[in-house]
Amino acid sequence: MHIEHAVADFDQWKAAFDRFGPARDRSGVLAHRVYRPLDDARYVLIDLDFAAPAQAQSFLDFLRERVWASPENSPGLAGAPTTRLVDLAESASAGNRGDRNGSA
Repeated sequence: MHIEHAVADFDQWKAAFDRFGPARDRSGVLAHRVYRPLDDARYVLIDLDFAAPAQAQSFLDFLRERVWASPENSPGLAGAPTTRLVDLAESASAGNRGDRNGSA
């Protein structure tokens, strides 16, 4: 799952994000990454990894109904988040791109 949204106060938003760590664990989040654009300290991008699309959809429903719908649960959030359920098509790292014969 990929999420993007503006934040009024990153530290306040991050504290709320951290409070929902146990909910992420129960929902099947395997890993998360939080990014901040270098040119916009009031914006965040979040990637959440799941084993199955159904888990991602269920957690997205939880976010929409229980978290983002409540100012108490989503302090620091500025505006509506943009979300996408995505499937990893490729991943590579430097030095691990395979050779010209196609072997990895």
